[in-house]
Amino acid sequence: MGFLDHIRACSRWDPARFIPWRVDGARVGLVRRDFARHLCAWPRVFRVEPEALTWVHPAAGLDERSALLADVLRELHAQGLIARWHGERYPVFTAERNRPQLLIDRAWAPLFGVRAFGQHLNGYVRDGAALKLWVARRAADRRHYPGRLDNLVGGGLPWGLGLAENLRKECQEEAGMPPELADRAIPVGAVSYCREDDGGLKPDVMYCYDLELPADFTPIGTDGEVEAFYLLPAEEVLAIVRDTDDFKLNCNLVITDFLVRHGYLSPETPEYLAILQGLRAPLP
Repeated sequence: MGFLDHIRACSRWDPARFIPWRVDGARVGLVRRDFARHLCAWPRVFRVEPEALTWVHPAAGLDERSALLADVLRELHAQGLIARWHGERYPVFTAERNRPQLLIDRAWAPLFGVRAFGQHLNGYVRDGAALKLWVARRAADRRHYPGRLDNLVGGGLPWGLGLAENLRKECQEEAGMPPELADRAIPVGAVSYCREDDGGLKPDVMYCYDLELPADFTPIGTDGEVEAFYLLPAEEVLAIVRDTDDFKLNCNLVITDFLVRHGYLSPETPEYLAILQGLRAPLP
């Protein structure tokens, strides 16, 4: 186990298992071949070929297209072929996120290999010259990674919310943080990865934030997604990431990036350059 092992686990997929999904002549995602076969039942919406899945319905408006796609996927859910929807929608786009061709529920975005964005915040406290990190433990009833450790705040970026607005919302829901404190978070870059799992393909970008918190701040979860919080020395968090799989998989990348930027990982660290490069994997 090591830092690079987590990075590699987040960047494991087989391109031969996927075909491009095209809308308006441009590729907007990647669909696993076995899932694409289910879409043959809707020939007015999709053309399924050995090397491509193409949107063929004449609807051009964002709302109409999005509703058509949702109807198809709800039927597949009713048949027991895919998981239940989440309730937040992500944009499906080619070049610009704010000009999507259609919208898709967050839970179903991996089915079509749609690029998704999230925001993850490392909340820390100074202890002399050292740092301590607030770490969350996910509730036991979470759909993904129940009981695993997590960043203090982390969530997807849904359609209709700006970065600042969404970060305030996530900070309040997940850590009971007031807006004026959340607004002090500093954007420090992004990490990216592309990973295949049972739900499809996740070519994801996570915008990263650092927030130095007052010593008297104690996070309080308000949405039931976190069962406990811990304030741990950065060296202890480093050891957990390096030696275990206790964290939700992609959170390892966000914390590793924090450890690099704050000098806890240095050029003397084994495979240092590979770690730096792996944190920003090119997306398909």
